[in-house]
Amino acid sequence: MSKKIRVSYLLNAVGVVLVFAVLSILFSAGVFGTSTTYIQGICTTACYTVIMVASLNLVVGFMGEFSLGHAGFVSVGAYVSAIVSGFLAGKGLPDVGLFLVALLAGGLAAGIMGVLVGIPALRLRGDYLAIVTMAFAEIIRVCFCNFSITGGGKTMSGILKLSTFPRAFWVMAVCVAIMFLFVRSKFGRTIRTIREDYIAASASGINVTFYKVMTFAISAFFAGIGGSIYAHYMTAMIPTNFNFAYPAELLSEVIIGGTGSLTGSVIGAAFLSVLPEAMRDFATYRMLAYSVVLVLVMLFRPGGIFGRWEFSLTRLLEKLFSKKTVKGGV
Repeated sequence: MSKKIRVSYLLNAVGVVLVFAVLSILFSAGVFGTSTTYIQGICTTACYTVIMVASLNLVVGFMGEFSLGHAGFVSVGAYVSAIVSGFLAGKGLPDVGLFLVALLAGGLAAGIMGVLVGIPALRLRGDYLAIVTMAFAEIIRVCFCNFSITGGGKTMSGILKLSTFPRAFWVMAVCVAIMFLFVRSKFGRTIRTIREDYIAASASGINVTFYKVMTFAISAFFAGIGGSIYAHYMTAMIPTNFNFAYPAELLSEVIIGGTGSLTGSVIGAAFLSVLPEAMRDFATYRMLAYSVVLVLVMLFRPGGIFGRWEFSLTRLLEKLFSKKTVKGGV
């Protein structure tokens, strides 16, 4: 790794720390008054939504496959983590340790499910893959409706309240960083090669099925992490929360932000998490505004707001300093 890249990573890490520090100070100082807890809750929601949307972007944007089964992986992570945390509660683990164990359990369960689904499903492409993954998500939902341990179709309540804003924020930061390193790795470059030309990649000796299944599993793992945070923030779940509308919503956030851009996933998920709450006083028009945003993006930015562009704090600082140097020289 070159010195320039190390400096870039360090600067971006400092930027993330500063964002967290600013938000924490605002919440601690009660700047938003009686709405502080409410706004903090919206930010927590945005954090786990970012993880879900970014993980879906690995499949849709970077691998170039159309999947509608992400809600299934989110639900697997949510329910498994809730069961694990409930089982380990009172066994001597601190809340942070219990939270991390539950996250890991939910992520691993979703990742294993991603492998099991990906092996047969990823031999298909396009609409066929979308139909199969959508069917998988529906099968999972129906199973959870019939398991007594998950509430048997009723609300699964009593889940420990382990997801706080600081925990959700740092888990989100770590997950997005790992996904960024993944897409910039040799493995990620291979995936993008498969996306650009499936036949040429296969003819070059690349084991296309292996790379696609592994990417699908990694995407499912992070979806499970997001679902785990969701479960331990909401503290109650019902299988209908993960119906067909949920993956459609996540997919629209990927498209609006930009397929193939993790920056777009972060901004798109954060924006569309805040938009419904910001328009709560205009509840009748919330879905209309959501639809208008989607239509406008498709008309004027078909590749999404960010396309395949990624934000870099280093690049921004270089441009700012270069402009100052030019002005100073003049």
